[in-house]
Formats: sequence, C-alpha cells, structure tokens
Amino acid sequence: MSQIRKIREEEITLAKHLLTLAEKDPEAYIFPVEVDDYEGGVMGSINFTLGDSGDYAGDIVQVEYTDEDGVRVVITLTQNSRGEILDMDFWKENFSKLLKYPTPDKVSINTRGI
Repeated sequence: MSQIRKIREEEITLAKHLLTLAEKDPEAYIFPVEVDDYEGGVMGSINFTLGDSGDYAGDIVQVEYTDEDGVRVVITLTQNSRGEILDMDFWKENFSKLLKYPTPDKVSINTRGI
C-alpha cells in the first residue's frame, strides 16, 4: 500500500547525508515536494519519483542504523536510469515498525550486507 504525502525535512536531511557518505554533491539533486510512502509508512521507505520513475539503475549507498528496540535497519538510497534518486528503502531485520527515524549521526556505512 502506498500513500502520496509531503516530504518531511528529516527525510531530506537523511538523504543529503547519505549522498555525502557516497561522495556525491547533495546540491546536485532535486528533492520533490511529495513522496510515495511504501508499506503505508511502516518501515520508512519512500519513493522520490512519482509517476514515471524510470528504471532502477543501482544503489547509491547503503547504511545501517539500530532502532530503539535494538533491531538493525538497513537503509539503501537508490537511483534510476536518469541519475535521479529513486528510493530511500528501509529494511528492518524483523520487519517490524520503525520506532524512531534515524538522524545522520546514528547511521554508518553498511559493511555486513543485508
């Protein structure tokens, strides 16, 4: 189930931080006014390109975060074939609801894989 809504400042802040970790210039990317919530917003995954999003063209960066309940969350920023940010995908290991949205100081480059 998806839901179109306004992008939140914390999502822009995190996405820009992830771009910086990937050694990309966040100012070179356009952030939409609206995003599409995946799973009804349960885990935090969003799509940045509404409508014709283009083809998935790979991951930009993958980080990990430990949620308040101690469960690891893998966050992947992806791009489409046009070089735009496609998704910011959250995967919580036990598939439960994200309890606290991560701040840039709480994420680190994922070296363990999914």
